[in-house]
Amino acid sequence: MRLVIIDDHPLVLQGIESIVDMENDIKVVGTATSGEQAVELLQETQPDIAMVDLRLPGESGLDIIKMGKEIAPECRFIILTSYSGRADVQQAMEQKVAGYLLKEALPEEILAAICLVAKGRTYIDPGIMQLVYSQDKHDPIEQLTSREKQVLAAIAEGKSNREIAHDLYVTEYTVKKHMSQILSKLEVSDRTQAAIMAIEKGWGRQEIV
Repeated sequence: MRLVIIDDHPLVLQGIESIVDMENDIKVVGTATSGEQAVELLQETQPDIAMVDLRLPGESGLDIIKMGKEIAPECRFIILTSYSGRADVQQAMEQKVAGYLLKEALPEEILAAICLVAKGRTYIDPGIMQLVYSQDKHDPIEQLTSREKQVLAAIAEGKSNREIAHDLYVTEYTVKKHMSQILSKLEVSDRTQAAIMAIEKGWGRQEIV
């Protein structure tokens, strides 16, 4: 199994290399510390697996993965990160990464992730799952009903009550009732504040009218 590691922290590179060296069937065929180096490395080595830091200086690991999938189509990618929020996880899932691993993971967890991904499976660090679950519980938007979320998303897109009513096949009165519930659950005083909360989650066109 051919592995490359893309991370700008020397200690991380050395640590993973030392862990992998204990395994006869895994070989580190190269490392990179920047996006430019990563692209060249992926193109030259065509590895089976690439472990990519989520945040390199001035660059996103997800952008590297996106390019990497084009130049090394057989490679499977594992995100490597010291911290991750729900938005990061969601973006990684949209990129269909094969693994999501915290840098604080134990050596056996790192090896398990590599082996599972090599077998075509997906590995998500338990710490990531706990983080996402914890955030979901405390995210007021997650307390909204599916219909209220639809209304809030439309508000984040800058739509008026009349437009929302038309799109959802309900009356404007119904939209106003939903809006009242949304404001109450989000504990905000107006639709602009509610829209900002939705936009921060990546909803809408980032326009508020």
